[in-house]
Amino acid sequence: MPIEVELRSFVSKEKYGELLLFFKSNAKYLGEDKQETFYFDAKEDVRIQRNNLFSKIWMKKGRLHDECREEIEIKFDRNDFDKAEQLFASLGFPVQIKWFRKRHSFTWNDITVTVDDTKGYGFIIELEKLSDEANKDATLELLKQKFSELNIPVTPREEFDKKFQHYKENWKNIFAEQQPL
Repeated sequence: MPIEVELRSFVSKEKYGELLLFFKSNAKYLGEDKQETFYFDAKEDVRIQRNNLFSKIWMKKGRLHDECREEIEIKFDRNDFDKAEQLFASLGFPVQIKWFRKRHSFTWNDITVTVDDTKGYGFIIELEKLSDEANKDATLELLKQKFSELNIPVTPREEFDKKFQHYKENWKNIFAEQQPL
């Protein structure tokens, strides 16, 4: 089973704009996507997402914000997203968090790059590459090197965990005051 190796960092709005310009000039632009993602209150990290093209259910093994995790994903028709939410609710898994994000995706040096504007959460760059178990440490080092080349410090996991917890406690109030993307 492939292992998803990823590093991410919060960036300022200004850096977000700079990154979009850099990658549009130096990478293959895969496009912009608007995403609606629901995290469920479950033992594993289980989510559903509706984007511009399809919907998907996916589970990431391990802890949230781990750098290397096995991921299982099932795509389905975007119009069936509400049915998927109803199915999980019927099984006793209520929605824990809702995310609304505008994502720009690129391929850069065989690395998937996403530059995100997540409503109420922040601007994030993520570098991701699939690996196997034997090569995951080397892949992680490669991603760290690429962050260094971009002159962006990797945001520590603890900061992501803290920001995630704050968002988890406040997302309903955030969207009561403003519309999602």
